[in-house]
Amino acid sequence: MFSPNYLQTDQGSNAWIWYLLLVVLTLLLIVWWINRRQTASQSQPPDAAAQVQREATPDDLRRIEGIGPKVSSVLNEAGITTFEALSRANPAEVQKTLNDAGLQMMNPEGWIEQASLAAKGDWEGLERLQNELKGGRKA
Repeated sequence: MFSPNYLQTDQGSNAWIWYLLLVVLTLLLIVWWINRRQTASQSQPPDAAAQVQREATPDDLRRIEGIGPKVSSVLNEAGITTFEALSRANPAEVQKTLNDAGLQMMNPEGWIEQASLAAKGDWEGLERLQNELKGGRKA
């Protein structure tokens, strides 16, 4: 019967299978490594992704001492919907927004510090600070 040399079953003739398997595994490893690098470079850093998620979900700004339903509504309309956004807001610009809405008596200076604590999730610190405030202002 016809039997080509490369189909023989002795020990030495099967070495090419092991070399082929080694080459395939090496190629798979290279493809995986390249794909991992491309995915990592295209995705946002974890902190940035978390930041986007936090900003996408509106916070209840009424948890800030001195902010009620009307002020919360005005701030939301101005694009300030999260504690993080309020903590980064310029007090003068917030005051102008409040003035334009007819809320001249409001003072946002204490809100920024409170919002900073709330954005960090420091609820105990926020409660301590709020105990020192009256209407959102230091007493």
